[in-house]
Amino acid sequence: MALVLLPGLSNLIEDISEEKKLPPQVVEAALREALLKGYERYRRTLYLGVGEDPFDEEYFSNFDVALDLDEEGYRVLASKIIVEEVESEDHQIALAEVMQVAEDAQAGDTVVLDVTPEKEDFGRMAAATTKQVLAQKLRDQQRRMIQEEFADLEDPVLTARVIRFERQSVIMAVSSGLGRPEVEAELPRRDQLPNDNYRANATFKVFLKEVSEVPRRGPQLFVSRANAGLVVYLFENEVPEIQEGSVRIVAVAREANPPSRSVGPRTKVAVDSIEREVDPVGACIGARGSRIQQVVNELRGEKIDVIRWSADPGQYIANSLSPARVDVVRLVDPVGQHAHVLVPPDQLSLAIGREGQNVRLAARLTGWKIDIKNASEYDQAAEDAVVSELISQREQEEALQREAEERIAAEQAARAEEDARLRELYPLPEDEEEYGDETVDTTEMPDDAAAETIEQAPESDESDEEGAR
Repeated sequence: MALVLLPGLSNLIEDISEEKKLPPQVVEAALREALLKGYERYRRTLYLGVGEDPFDEEYFSNFDVALDLDEEGYRVLASKIIVEEVESEDHQIALAEVMQVAEDAQAGDTVVLDVTPEKEDFGRMAAATTKQVLAQKLRDQQRRMIQEEFADLEDPVLTARVIRFERQSVIMAVSSGLGRPEVEAELPRRDQLPNDNYRANATFKVFLKEVSEVPRRGPQLFVSRANAGLVVYLFENEVPEIQEGSVRIVAVAREANPPSRSVGPRTKVAVDSIEREVDPVGACIGARGSRIQQVVNELRGEKIDVIRWSADPGQYIANSLSPARVDVVRLVDPVGQHAHVLVPPDQLSLAIGREGQNVRLAARLTGWKIDIKNASEYDQAAEDAVVSELISQREQEEALQREAEERIAAEQAARAEEDARLRELYPLPEDEEEYGDETVDTTEMPDDAAAETIEQAPESDESDEEGAR
């Protein structure tokens, strides 16, 4: 068959490459695949109204398309196996036919044949299929390159611009770096801040939460304004001491979307200093609150508590309940990380916070279960009895858990031992290949003798090892 001409093919590939920001070889691969799908469509249309489509999904796996950029055209090629008697003309070719042009051909060899249809026969449906598949493949390649580009970003915080709204999500334009084209990212409802005003073309700092594969949509970027990583990034950019390493952020607990509208967003940040002379809390707050105010402004007025981290759990818990004043912290169950915090009556509501937000964030920040108690009404003996019962219950649950894990481990060990015994009696093919050099040659033995030798081989090996010892 003759070459099917596509005038301007080289310029077309260059234009698509520049427009879609894709390498030319990627565009060529997409075009070849689209033309192959068009050829499949052409072949299927030959059976429309005549009979049932005989092609399955793998039928055209031996077909390919070759582009000729110099002559600006393409050919459809088919790899066929040489056989004595042809059963499938699309996959096989007769040996006698091949020997007419190649006398040294042998059955089992593969030849590549040109099966390009005439351009007039290609059909409008096949051309439309080629166009649709090409557009889809180019979109898939763009998304795949986006996934690779953003998956390895060292800086997960990006500047995003609002471009439109889809249901409850905000679609934003983001870029991975200077000079790179903008791509779309989705900001879901759960990752938005209640105080943000998402209007068209408004810009925000967003945290790149994940690059995931979405069914029917390919790789998709998901960003967040509620992620704690955004708070860490903003402090790192506003506090030189964090950049230099003299101050470090130990933990962050954030509630960007409180369960009730009457409670505003709030974050607690625990910081520590490597150098004694540096005050980590003062460094993060700045002169007259200038540094923390920049972070608060970016988060649209979110309340932020900066507290000092301590290696002493009691002191750390007391600090985490700021701004409430704490009298005593009792670590009633250090193993289970359970603490009772005694506060004056006038500090009780402040320590708990509106709808429990303050103590909830403190518990997340420290990793301890915190019970706020009124210091004037605290009955230590009664509380210790309750805690002892809880500890006993926890220990029983842990013991049951350990017993279950030990039982499962024993069952797995017994199963593995049985599998090994059965594998020794009945070797798998891969075992025979691995120990092929040690296999007894039974080609010249009678069948019964060979079978007996194979069955006794493991025992003889063990006796040899005992003799060696």
